[in-house]
Amino acid sequence: MSYDKVDVPDDGEAITLADAETGELNVPSNPVIPIIHGDGIGTDVGPAAQKVLDAAAEATDRSIAWMRVYAGESAREKYDEHLPEDTVSAIRDHRVAIKGPLTTPVGAGFRSLNVALRQTLDMYANVRPTYHIDGVPSPVKNPAAMDMITFRENTEDVYAGVEWEAGTDEVERVREFLEDDMEIADVIHDGPVGIGVKPISEFGSKRLVREAIDYALANDRDTVTLVHKGNIMKFTEGAFRDWGYEVAREEYGEDVITEDELWDEYDGEQPAGTVVVNDRIADNMLQQLLTRTGEYSVIATMNLNGDYMSDAAGAQIGGLGIAPGANFGHGRCLAEPVHGSAPKYAGEDKVNPTAMILSGREMLDYIGWSDAADLVRDAVEATISSGKVTYDLHRQIEGGEKLATSEFADAVVENIEELA
Repeated sequence: MSYDKVDVPDDGEAITLADAETGELNVPSNPVIPIIHGDGIGTDVGPAAQKVLDAAAEATDRSIAWMRVYAGESAREKYDEHLPEDTVSAIRDHRVAIKGPLTTPVGAGFRSLNVALRQTLDMYANVRPTYHIDGVPSPVKNPAAMDMITFRENTEDVYAGVEWEAGTDEVERVREFLEDDMEIADVIHDGPVGIGVKPISEFGSKRLVREAIDYALANDRDTVTLVHKGNIMKFTEGAFRDWGYEVAREEYGEDVITEDELWDEYDGEQPAGTVVVNDRIADNMLQQLLTRTGEYSVIATMNLNGDYMSDAAGAQIGGLGIAPGANFGHGRCLAEPVHGSAPKYAGEDKVNPTAMILSGREMLDYIGWSDAADLVRDAVEATISSGKVTYDLHRQIEGGEKLATSEFADAVVENIEELA
């Protein structure tokens, strides 16, 4: 594998696809992993995460051969474009990668660089774990009740970008088609209007729900909740719900039961080792995240719902500054933190790298390095719970020690070495 302006490390081996049908990977002990540091604070949190992940790999007798690739501002400087083919090809070829936050500049030709990467690489599941780290301040009384993972469909819904601008010839043609050909009357107001299309497919819905159910079965999670607004959007979000139940009923045998079956056939007693699939209306679910937090484990939902819901869940455990994320495809993973690029803090060595570090933890878990992944989480928790924190948490706690970004990474590394 060779690229125009990317150097492939000599001391690593590529991750390859072991089973084309299942997406199972063949992971060497010294994998080459592409990394995009990102824009703004990415220049701080990217190297900090690398340091921690290197320590976890070394503590478990492995190593990571990092391969710098570029997107956003750094790519503009190197390639004169924001998302070069080098970067896309390197991530596609090596299958597993991690990136920091990216800012989409005005006039860049992309609605979002993050969305462009996900769609180009067909990373169809945006996966956001939400769990509380001991010592992190939270606005709720019992943040430890939150232990949930959201599977958000990544390629469809309103994020597909199928829309037309008010005042254009194109939007007027769409309006005419809807009103004249489809006989949609008295819905679109007179005057300028923007129109968008919300595609929800059986294919996209079912593969997302499969990913969520497979995760639940592999990780001893007892429920998968389909979140939708199907009471109003019956043929899009309602169809997502129906297709999700079809997957549960037709593809998993006795390992998966629906909520109706739980009560009709098992009197509410869930058989050991099974996963119950249920569904909730999206607006009610946002309320239940607060009022019945502990009842939910794995969420499967569409793009926009998942964006809102995972951010709301993140607020309960301390905010997006510590919230990890990853994107899954078929035998592919692109890990990334949920937060933005915060350019005003770039280069100041002060921001919290926890979200980037814990996103790396998700990447390690994806490639089967669960021992290294557990070390990362435990070390981050040991560091924060001891009061060694960056400025954002320091101002919310008493008696802590304020650390720079790089110093926090060093403290996490020290804890990895002690815990290993």
